[in-house]
Amino acid sequence: MINTNFVFIGTSLDGFIADKNGGLEWLESIPNPNQNDMGYMEFIKGMDALIMGRNSFDTVLGFGIEWPYQLPVYVLSNSIKTVPTELQGKVFLVSGPLSEVLNSIHSSGHHNLYIDGGKTIQNFLKEDLIDEMILTTIPVLLGGGSPLFGDLENQLDFKLVSSTIFLEHIVQRHYRRIRE
Repeated sequence: MINTNFVFIGTSLDGFIADKNGGLEWLESIPNPNQNDMGYMEFIKGMDALIMGRNSFDTVLGFGIEWPYQLPVYVLSNSIKTVPTELQGKVFLVSGPLSEVLNSIHSSGHHNLYIDGGKTIQNFLKEDLIDEMILTTIPVLLGGGSPLFGDLENQLDFKLVSSTIFLEHIVQRHYRRIRE
């Protein structure tokens, strides 16, 4: 079975995934009267599980909505010891080196993994563990905030698979990692 790690995330023109205050309101700055999901539902159908960091987990919990994920969610955290009772069996806490975390998740039968959260994505990229990225760019400059990308020891090359324009303003690019 092939194991593939995917990113599907919105970003500002200047590469931020949250504003200086951690806000996400700018993601909805382009009117979307028909609630176009820009391919998210089709994408998520192909995923076996989601891996997110603790900050992303806290952000989702802070939305005050019903848990939005139908697939298993693995939260990378060294500090959280338990998940809320209503999320037990849906959310699993994991820690340790990413290679060990991935081996454990793969042994549970989850091979197509959605990687979410700035630090988590950066850490996966540092270890060259991202295979595909779908980046949806909102035409706004935030001037600071939480960056999508961080420092890398080595250059990582990607190939553009497709590019789509949504709502006449939003550009979504799908990249695949070039591996020799």
